[in-house]
Order: sequence, then C-alpha cells, then structure tokens
Amino acid sequence: MLAASENMDYELAAKYRDQINALELIAEKQKIVSANSSIDQDVIGSAMGIEEACIQIFFIRNGKIMGREHYLLTNIENETREEIISSFLTQFYTGTVYIPKEIYIEAEIEDMDVLEKLLSEKRGNKVSIKVPAKGDKSMLIKMIKKNALEILEKGSQRIKKNLDESMQVVGELKNLLELDELPLRIEAYDISNIQGVESVGSMVVFERGVPSKSNYRRFKIKTVEGPNDYKSMEEVLERRINRGLDNSDEVKGFNKMPDLILIDGGKGQTKIAEDVIANYGLRIPVCGMIKDDKHTTRGLIFNNREIEFKKTDPVYRLIYRIQEEAHRFAIEYHRNLRDKTLFRSELDNIENIGEKRKLNLLKEFGSVDNIRKKSVEELSAAPGMNIKAAESVFNYFNKQKTLQ
Repeated sequence: MLAASENMDYELAAKYRDQINALELIAEKQKIVSANSSIDQDVIGSAMGIEEACIQIFFIRNGKIMGREHYLLTNIENETREEIISSFLTQFYTGTVYIPKEIYIEAEIEDMDVLEKLLSEKRGNKVSIKVPAKGDKSMLIKMIKKNALEILEKGSQRIKKNLDESMQVVGELKNLLELDELPLRIEAYDISNIQGVESVGSMVVFERGVPSKSNYRRFKIKTVEGPNDYKSMEEVLERRINRGLDNSDEVKGFNKMPDLILIDGGKGQTKIAEDVIANYGLRIPVCGMIKDDKHTTRGLIFNNREIEFKKTDPVYRLIYRIQEEAHRFAIEYHRNLRDKTLFRSELDNIENIGEKRKLNLLKEFGSVDNIRKKSVEELSAAPGMNIKAAESVFNYFNKQKTLQ
C-alpha cells in the first residue's frame, strides 16, 4: 500500500487499504468467536437508510466464522427496524435448509417466541433467538452493523443508478402507449389452475419499474367452479378494487390504485379487465401480455391493437420480467395450496398423528407416498413415533388399499 502511495497510484493504494482493513476486521471478529462453544450460531446486524436497508449474517460453526452473506432490501420507508428484521428472519429461515441452534439479533422483535417455536419445529429441536446486551456477541453485532452500513452506502448508489435506468424504461413505456401519466405503479395479474382444481390468482406490483414484493397479493378463487380463466380474472379484479376502495387499515397495500394494469392473456382477458374497471367508474389503462407458440412473451394488446417488441428492447425486458413474475407467483401459490390439501387430506385423518408427528414423518420419509409404503417397524423408528402411532398410520393406508 505504501509503495503504491509513493508511486502516486492512489486508487491502487486505496484498494490495498480496503483489503488490509477487511482482513484485520475478520481477524478481530474471529478472535471474538473462536473461544465460544461448538454450538452453531448465526449473528445478524443491520443498517437502515430512508428507502433501503442492508442485513448481514455471519455464520458461526464450531466457534469459527465460516461465511457471511448480506442482503439489500428496498421499499422499506414505511417499516420500522424491528418489522424489517422480523420479516427478514421469517423469510430467510423458512426458506433455508439449515437452521442453527442460536440466532443473535440486535433488537427485540414482535412475536419472537412464535418465530422461535416455528424454527424449532423445522429444525427438530430447540432454536433460541437472543438479543445480547453485552459481551462478545454484542461486540460482534456492532461490527456487523458497521460493515452493513458500508455495504448499504455502496449499494444505495447502485440502487439509485438502477432506479434511474428503470425509470427511463417506464418513461419509454408511457410514450409507447401514449399514456397521460407515467405508470409508476404497475399491477400484473395471472390465473393458475390445473384441471380446474384450486384456481388461484396473483397480483404482482412493480413500482418505478422494480418489483415491490411487499405489495404482492394472492387470491384463492371462491365463486368460480371449474377452469374458467375469464370469470376467475373478473373475481380477482373485483376483489382487488373493492379492497382498494375500502379505506380501513385491514386492507393496507390495496388503497393505492395502479397507473397501469397488465393481464396475462389475450383480447378476451383484456376485455374482461376493461369491463370490470369501467363498471367501477375508474380510468385505468389495461394491457394484455401475449405470448408466442413457445409460451414466451411476444408483446402487448392495448386499445384492441397488438404491439410487438424486439427482444433487445428495454420495454420488452420489463414486460417479460413482469409477466414471468406474475406467473411464478401464481404457480407458487397454487402448488402451496395443492400441497396443503394433500397434506391435510392424507395425514390429518389418522388417529394418534398430531402436527409434530406429521412433520417428523414427512421429514423422515420425504413424502406421503413414501410413508404409505412403510412397515410398522419402519414407521415406529421415526422420531417421535411409537408402536401405537405407527400402527395407526399403517392401518390407515392399508385399509385404503383394501377399499380400492
């Protein structure tokens, strides 16, 4: 670093300085945790900006820092630090494969005991969420928070650059459709069903050209029987608008109407959406997102005319991303409902099998189909099971075979 500085290569000197500081910081953190027990731990710190936040996790295994990850969160201006941490913990640990025995965070969060119980059930034994007031973990959290702040400052610059680019594309979309106002809030809708079973709708939201995932919503179709995408779309839009016109706190997130609605479908679905909007006396432009024979986004239908794009067009990339996100969100919800239905219908009817045993059986054998094939001896060997419970499961499935 000194040699580079003497040669007036200040950029290279700064790079060396940052690398040395990073190594010293890691060494300092390593000293803090190396004397601790072999219990696996995650230590989490955060930094908050006006519209963005950074959460960083250090993974401690056998008393040593084995890795770290950071996550930049956007659209957080209406959330407190505690709400952001709580939401992050729920999403991160319900979506990860491994959960450590101890999780250290910087502040108490609401329903911490409920989250502990949820994570303990997923892990299979006790998980503790702790807020250290002093000591080694408190020092480590302070260091992580400082590190997160540096990442946030750099990330905010990148986010601003990306947002500026996204807003430029939103402006191009406005000009293409000849809209009166910029479509700052775009809502896209998709309907998903498999042979008419468990039809669901999804609403994804893009604000200023980027996803606003906290505003995503899902709808389980209630009034439509069978695979009727038109009627299902009509129901979803009516429910969305009704909630938007309701000013109560219970429908937070719906009270802001979109500047543009995108529908996954052609002229038929688009006409349905336009009629629903008109029935409420609203003036919201509606586009249909059409696909080619390979089921890939091709263009838009707007005012009864088709608009096609080159795949290199930034507007095309935005529409493609929105359509894929709406479809993914609907399919994900549909699968969750389908899995819950199977889980409920097969295992909830079995005597002596409660929630904990169901989770243990699925964790041990992987699926209901695998459980169905097991002997009493194999079932009784699963965690939390005994001979009586194993016989209940075995008899239930073998009785079904006899009836079939």
